[in-house]
Amino acid sequence: MNDMAAVFDALGHETRRRILDIVKARPGSSVGEVAVQFDTTRVAVMHHIRQLEACDLIVSRKEGRTRRLFHNPVPIQLIYDRWTDEYGGFWASKMADVKYALEGRPNENERDDRDEKRQA
Repeated sequence: MNDMAAVFDALGHETRRRILDIVKARPGSSVGEVAVQFDTTRVAVMHHIRQLEACDLIVSRKEGRTRRLFHNPVPIQLIYDRWTDEYGGFWASKMADVKYALEGRPNENERDDRDEKRQA
């Protein structure tokens, strides 16, 4: 499974999304502090935390016998960037076309194309 698929898989479970929300709201929460928020065993919560750690959505730091959990937004940001970078330019261009049409003037790209045709 690739990194992006692992992130989607991890986010596909409601318990893992709740764990991520808890850790994001309270950075440095211990595993025990997270586990008490669920009506399931600590072992089950640990399983979900390990899956979140495996795809880097959660980073843990050991302090003595306590593991502190921290949210890592980078994997989600990479997924967001993949689609917004690829499709964002297209839709931004379409919105500019709508803006220029509503203002009753040609958009900059059309103006450049006409200028090039005149010069040719």
